[in-house]
This record gives sequence, C-alpha cells and structure tokens, in this order.
Amino acid sequence: MKEQIFLLIKLQNADSEIEGIKSRKRDLPEQKEALADKLKIFEDAVEEGTKRLDDSNKTHRERESHLKNGTENVKKTKSKLLEVKTNKEYEATLKEIDSINMKNSQIEDEIIYILDDIENTRKNLKIKESELADYRTIYDRKTEKIETELNSIDSVLDKMMKKYDKIREKVNLSLLKKYDILKERRNGYAVAPVWKEVCEGCHMNIPPQMYNELQKPEKLILCPNCNRIIYWESREISDEQEDI
Repeated sequence: MKEQIFLLIKLQNADSEIEGIKSRKRDLPEQKEALADKLKIFEDAVEEGTKRLDDSNKTHRERESHLKNGTENVKKTKSKLLEVKTNKEYEATLKEIDSINMKNSQIEDEIIYILDDIENTRKNLKIKESELADYRTIYDRKTEKIETELNSIDSVLDKMMKKYDKIREKVNLSLLKKYDILKERRNGYAVAPVWKEVCEGCHMNIPPQMYNELQKPEKLILCPNCNRIIYWESREISDEQEDI
C-alpha cells in the first residue's frame, strides 16, 4: 500500500503540473496581447505628441506670416501719411496704423505663447519617445520569451502526459477509479498532504490518532472533512518516493 500511496502522490503532482502547463498555454497569448496593448498606449502617446507639435509649428508659421503681413501693412499705411491732404484723412490713417499695430501686438503675444507651447510639447514628446523606447525593449524581450515558451509548450505537455500515463499504469485499478472520482469532485485535487494535523486540501484539522496513522503509510486514509486521499508530508523529499 505504501508504494501505491506514493504513486497516487506522484499522479496528483503530475496532474497538477499538467493543468499548470495547460493554464500557461491559455494565459501566454493573453499576456502577449496585454503587452501589445500597453505598447500601443506608448505609441499613441508619441503619435499624439508628434501631431500636437506639428500642429503648433504650423500655427506658428501661420502667425509669423500674419505678423509679416501686418508689419508690411504698417509700412504701407505710414507711406499714406505723405499723401494725405486733410487733417481728417491724417487722423484716419493714424487710427488705421494703431489698429494694425494692435493686431500685430496680439499676434506677437500669440507667437510667444505658441513658442512656449512648442518648447513644452517638444520636451514632453522627448520624454514620451524615451518611455516608448524603454518599453519597446521590455516588450521585445518579453514577447520573445513568450514566443519561445509557446513554441515548446506542446512538447513539454506531451512529455508530461507520457509521464502521467506511465504513473497511471502502475496504480491499482480500484485506487485509480477512486482517484479519478475524487479528482472530478474536488476540482482536480484528489490527493492532499497533511502537515501538523491540518489537511491542505480543506485546511481543516484531522484527529490526532489519524495523524499518527498517516505517518506510517500502511493503508489508504481519507480526510474526514473533504474526503480527499491524504498523506503525511514531512516537508522533506523521501528517497523512497524518488525511487518509484
């Protein structure tokens, strides 16, 4: 019975490992997608910053062009002063010059604001580009690791399944049937270790006498709380188990 109990322990460990591999196989594509989503956030931030910088530069060029036209208009209007013949025409021309100068002044203020915005946008864009470059390095490394694991995971799973089948072949048929039923009823967890009188399957205490019996694995014992097959775990690898 001792050997059969050790085989059931190995079978449970193999089952858990297989489920872990299958879970990993499901999770890896999602992890890769999450990495791509995060990369896109950084790329979008750079794209948005680049667009804002381009728009600001375009606006700056437009304002500079308007200011240049305004300056030329002031010169042209001032030249009219030499041609006016009445005080009324003279005053009207001066008002026109003041109006143009006022608009030019407003444009100059806008240009100053735009230049500040361009400088800040350029600085922020540089930061965003640096963040993108840093994350892209992380992205490339992690996705490469995921791809490598995905490419090998089927062979790892196949190898583990063969090991699992070999263990099953050694287990007594009646015990194997009991194991399969418990595994189905207990979410894949049919065999549980016990340490310090606590079943790690249900985290409930077992009777002291049962705990003493577990320490000499001569018969199959079920947890009185969760009905799993239980065994005493000394927290040390047994040479006897390794030889099976």
